[in-house]
Amino acid sequence: MQAGSSPSAAHQKVRSNPASSTEKCGACGPGFASPLDAMKGPREEIVYVPCIYRNTGRKKPDFLATVDVNPKSSDYCQVIHRLPMPNLGDELHHSGWNACSSCFGDATKKRNRLILPSFISSRIYVVDVGTDLRAPRLFKVVNSEDVFWKCSLGYPHTSHCLGSGEIMISTLGDPAGSGKGGFILLDGETFEIKGNWEKGDKIPPMGYDFWYQPRHNVLISTEWGIPKCLGYGFDPNDLKKGCYGRRLNVWDWTTHTYVQAIDVGEDAAPLEIRFLHNPDAAEGYVGCTISSAIHRFYKTEQGDWAAEKVIQVPSKKVEGWLLPDMPGFITDILISLDDRFLYFSNWLHGDIRQYDISDTRKPKLVGQVFLGGSITKGGPVTVCRDEELQSQPDPFFIKGKRVPGGPQMIQLSLDGKRLYVTTSLYSAWDRQFYPNLIKDGSVMLQLDVDTEQGGLTVNESFLVDFGKEPDGPCLAHEIRYPGGDCTSDIWV
Repeated sequence: MQAGSSPSAAHQKVRSNPASSTEKCGACGPGFASPLDAMKGPREEIVYVPCIYRNTGRKKPDFLATVDVNPKSSDYCQVIHRLPMPNLGDELHHSGWNACSSCFGDATKKRNRLILPSFISSRIYVVDVGTDLRAPRLFKVVNSEDVFWKCSLGYPHTSHCLGSGEIMISTLGDPAGSGKGGFILLDGETFEIKGNWEKGDKIPPMGYDFWYQPRHNVLISTEWGIPKCLGYGFDPNDLKKGCYGRRLNVWDWTTHTYVQAIDVGEDAAPLEIRFLHNPDAAEGYVGCTISSAIHRFYKTEQGDWAAEKVIQVPSKKVEGWLLPDMPGFITDILISLDDRFLYFSNWLHGDIRQYDISDTRKPKLVGQVFLGGSITKGGPVTVCRDEELQSQPDPFFIKGKRVPGGPQMIQLSLDGKRLYVTTSLYSAWDRQFYPNLIKDGSVMLQLDVDTEQGGLTVNESFLVDFGKEPDGPCLAHEIRYPGGDCTSDIWV
């Protein structure tokens, strides 16, 4: 797909393909035949959320929470199960599956193990969710020593299953905390480390997230920063020193070799990357945190890859903050399964945004809601100049609770009508930017989405308060559905 083209035609091709019908598949594997089939999937009833105690002052292990999100349930908005990890200080972060829609045609595969890499300890936990969806149990621990010795990598982040049945995990660095953008490969049956996915001598200087698209023989990874720099908090003195990433790194999917770097700007810190879900589409978006920009990446007519900035969130001139200019700090993005809407969170400014991407080169803002953040009225920060707002937003209250922090991780329901939000980014940065988040705990919220015209409204009856946990307030991060979702599943 070339620059400026629309995904709709290719999506219609997927829709009309007889093989995409689950009814005609017989005994199918996990997930859904196509993104549009996934939109017809069942409504989410429970979600899994990693909850973190590292850097909170509470000597408790991180745990995986199972949260009831079924409005017909008596346990609605309650944590119904907690699976504590066997170690302290892991910093659970993101999670992925042993099998997803990339394995749809393989009836021998089941989505029954959740992969939980630990960002700081470099352990990898494998959780059994197949025996009891509502009460996961620990299945296996991959020790950090194995990660270090077998791959010479550390600080694992994103986990994706592959159509081969293997599991691939990106990393930020080497065992010493220097930057290194490599990938760990796990066996999909034994969960033993098989080694590195990448081949050849060329390796990016940093890593973070990734997405792959076999139809275009490509994997693209991103760069947050050097672990030993960002691990203890955000130091403005690290800017201009090359501590934060600036590239999208392009890999040849077949040969596993690093073939191209796309520069998106000094200290941009590109984090979450999403291809359009339609597997024929050769384009997608990446959110750059520090530069607070959304770049569209795409395959060129020459066959290589390029990027163009399509959204810029203006910084705000402020007093009473770390720097005189406060970026929006885009920390998570996602695309609806029909490739119609792009969503992202501004963790510092405090808003969630919805863009219509029918024209992928010209996203149109159609929904926005403020859920806290650093610029609310009555706080320590005074906004002196603002290109977007007439006044500072009001503090955000729900069910009588003032929500600390800002919107961070997001997850969309399969049908696109509900957007779930949590408020913790990373414990060391939470402690620095939002001390009350450490004291009061994070929350999970839910927004109702207008999928016709666009628009976001807060569901005032939905609040999961992780400040009320039995072992004390904790930090809730990424959200996963048992049946897969738009940030875990890849169609091939």
